[in-house]
Amino acid sequence: MGHIDHTVTSGTFSLDGETFEVENNVWLVGDDAECVIIDAPHNVEAILDLVEGRKVKAILATHAHDDHIRFAPELSKATGAPILLHPDDLVLWRLTHPDVDPDGELADKQVIEVGDTALRVLHTPGHAPGAVCFHSPDLGVLFSGDTLFHGGPGATGRSYSDFPTILGSIEDRLLTLPSDTLVHTGHGESTTIGAEFPHLDDWRQRGH
Repeated sequence: MGHIDHTVTSGTFSLDGETFEVENNVWLVGDDAECVIIDAPHNVEAILDLVEGRKVKAILATHAHDDHIRFAPELSKATGAPILLHPDDLVLWRLTHPDVDPDGELADKQVIEVGDTALRVLHTPGHAPGAVCFHSPDLGVLFSGDTLFHGGPGATGRSYSDFPTILGSIEDRLLTLPSDTLVHTGHGESTTIGAEFPHLDDWRQRGH
């Protein structure tokens, strides 16, 4: 049966000439034989400890801010797994990795199978142009990256981000999922679709 592993890494996030201390969630989905890694922030060893020798089918980037992909190339070398990124985020990827390209692309509605679990890619631009979420109907879980948090949408105050766009992504792609869907985020605590849905009107007001 598919299961989820989780760790938190600490480091920095830099964009637009500013740097912040951050803690990032790293999620692994798979079974006892193979897994995928969602995001590769600050610490290869901590992630490899979660892998525990399993075959890594892919390193999936929710988006290409540096605190989510900084160690993706190193992790790829250590595991032999391809790095997959939505092509709309290449502009951000190249700010961190000008000389290394991802190995493949993520596309809306693409299905990634690992063990007996299927992850469906949802393109949810706004926090970043190529931001995606991964939905597993089997596990009743959404991996939301920095698109949706406990308490609202991801930040849109920096380059390549847009508040009306992220609000549209959340409304159209995420809040239509079953209300008991567990939302595992890129930072901080998890939530559910049902817990966030009632705040949609408040978020809309924020955009005016």
